[in-house]
Amino acid sequence: LVEDGLFHGYLNPWAIALFAHVPWAFARDLFVGEYGLVTMGLSYGLAIVLPIVATFFTAFALLEDSGYLPRLAVMSDRVFRVMGLNGKAVLPMVLGLGCDTMATLTTRILPTRKERVLATLLLALGVPCSAQLGVILAMLAAVPFSAAAIWFAAVAGVMVSVGWLAARVLPGERGDFVIELPPMRLPALSNVLSKTVARVEWYLKEALPLFLVGTLLLFALDRLRLLDTVTRLGEPIVTGILGLPAEASAAFLVGFLRRDFAATRLFDMSRGGGLDVVQLVVAMVTITLFIPCIANVFMIAKERGWRTAGAMAAFIFPLAVAAGGVVRVLMVA
Repeated sequence: LVEDGLFHGYLNPWAIALFAHVPWAFARDLFVGEYGLVTMGLSYGLAIVLPIVATFFTAFALLEDSGYLPRLAVMSDRVFRVMGLNGKAVLPMVLGLGCDTMATLTTRILPTRKERVLATLLLALGVPCSAQLGVILAMLAAVPFSAAAIWFAAVAGVMVSVGWLAARVLPGERGDFVIELPPMRLPALSNVLSKTVARVEWYLKEALPLFLVGTLLLFALDRLRLLDTVTRLGEPIVTGILGLPAEASAAFLVGFLRRDFAATRLFDMSRGGGLDVVQLVVAMVTITLFIPCIANVFMIAKERGWRTAGAMAAFIFPLAVAAGGVVRVLMVA
């Protein structure tokens, strides 16, 4: 209703018609072009992500007010300790299945800087947002169960391994896991609504501007004719290491702006017969572990600094390609 009905049905056509009267082509492209602030930035931030994160905010408010969320943290503590975290990390990790950008903000609940950096790294590495996850699940429906199991095992294995190693490399101490278990109770509607509204307001102030900044960056790269250059530079990696068709390079580039766009392009290629089962699994593993969307990179920089954001991006990109290459070699063998 919000994306197709409101934005694509009314707001975007209205904005395009309004800017058609503007004599400067640069201004038209800036606001309503392919990488326009309205047609892409606001459409993504308000029409696609906002309904998803608002649903997650409501669900978490219900869990929080019922007293279940602290129990979920206790039950998952042993799993997260393997990755150098504790049970409190379950909140940003599960929220990352809605939107990694917002989940990065919620890492503030972790007590030490080491845990906040580690949780941010794991979110950026292997937690697909709900839009991307939906497309990935559609792709998994077209392959045998064994292929889907390989995708899950590869992503989970990389996350646990990276968490285990990073916990021993990053300086600092892990915080103590002390949490109060309140009694289970029926959630109060007023509490759920107030928490949801407060978090939606938080999203609009903290995350939405980053979507617009990311759109501006993509617009600038497009105007400077650098997007096609980057795509061509990535083709040897995509075809050589990953064994994918050359046109998949464009999908990974677009995935830097929107991870679900990359998955959608790969899905269209698979439906058209452009990818076999091995290539499909390799593509899914790589795009799941790929560099997070540009809005999340800006959020990581805002929370942890540009030096940390750059180091994470420099680590995640070759790791995702290497993991995809290893999966390809093993599946072919």
